[in-house]
Amino acid sequence: MTQGAGQGPEVRTPTVRDFRVPAYVHEAGPYGQTTQPGEASRPAEEPDDYPAGYTPTQRDLPVINRGDTLQVVIDPEAAEADRSAARSGPLFVVGDVHGYLDELLAALREKGLVDAAGNWSAGTARLWFLGDFTDRGPDGIGVIDLVMRLSAEAAAAGGYCKALMGNHELLLLGAKRFGDTPVNSGAGTATFQAAWLLNGGQKTDMDRLQDHHLQWMARLDAMEEVDGHLLVHSDTTAYRDYGDSIEAVNDTVRETITRNDPDEVWDLFRKFTRRFSFRDEGGADAVRSLLDTYGGTRIVHGHSPIPYLLGDVGSEDGEDNAGPSVDGPYTYADGLAVAMDGGVTMAGKLLVQQLPLGS
Repeated sequence: MTQGAGQGPEVRTPTVRDFRVPAYVHEAGPYGQTTQPGEASRPAEEPDDYPAGYTPTQRDLPVINRGDTLQVVIDPEAAEADRSAARSGPLFVVGDVHGYLDELLAALREKGLVDAAGNWSAGTARLWFLGDFTDRGPDGIGVIDLVMRLSAEAAAAGGYCKALMGNHELLLLGAKRFGDTPVNSGAGTATFQAAWLLNGGQKTDMDRLQDHHLQWMARLDAMEEVDGHLLVHSDTTAYRDYGDSIEAVNDTVRETITRNDPDEVWDLFRKFTRRFSFRDEGGADAVRSLLDTYGGTRIVHGHSPIPYLLGDVGSEDGEDNAGPSVDGPYTYADGLAVAMDGGVTMAGKLLVQQLPLGS
């Protein structure tokens, strides 16, 4: 019956399949030869060597009493998970890019994810971007175009390339949609346009921004759990304000953006801009609270440059504040959090890392 209005959603239940054993298996001899009439039924003898080209068939299975039924319970979701795990390639994550397209391509080539022409070359590998594609750097729209193209190329090769929502995606969306419309910032009146410019907004990005870029950004997920890694953009516990499951958070964020209310989108941007929840005293407990709510055994995030987390830099403004050299991800909060923003905007490194660490 077709599901109609007023009916609940279709429930997927385990399927029970009955496998009845055909009668001939009780009479099977070697290579499927049957006993002659009047002869006693005898077990099939195991030959020393199969003939050339011989393929064992079900007639060579052990004899089961006639009429017996074997019941095999098949859970569709578990079966699909097994199939997905079998065909999954290695998992990679990318920290904040902020418009540095050339650095991104170089880092992806170094890991074998793209070829010299910038095309997907990693087969079934899985690649996650942790957000913040634009602002501060020279070619944010070029970065978005690359990620969108790699998503199609990776899918065609049996892998995938996916991306999370960063606070700078929210900022660019807000600047484009709302411009100088006043919003309640919690500390007086503000506008998305002013905040975007203050946080490194590039006129060239705004000039090249098209509807399909806006639609792509508005549909990005806020969080995901992959192979025990809870992937988020921001090192904040504010995700809990939007739901108690990954699906609920993602749905709520998308719905908030879709409603197109400047104050609601500003509040979302403001919360995604928070940082350092995992760094100081109580940081490990904050991480555990998110893992307990959303799953996973370790959080992987961008947003806060690693020199910030190390306490060596206090501002992103100006080259004089450039932090120490960053060679790779930074693990902290009792080993429960991994930071992936190498500080490319501070003459740092754009990080692309295979997970789990050390693989």
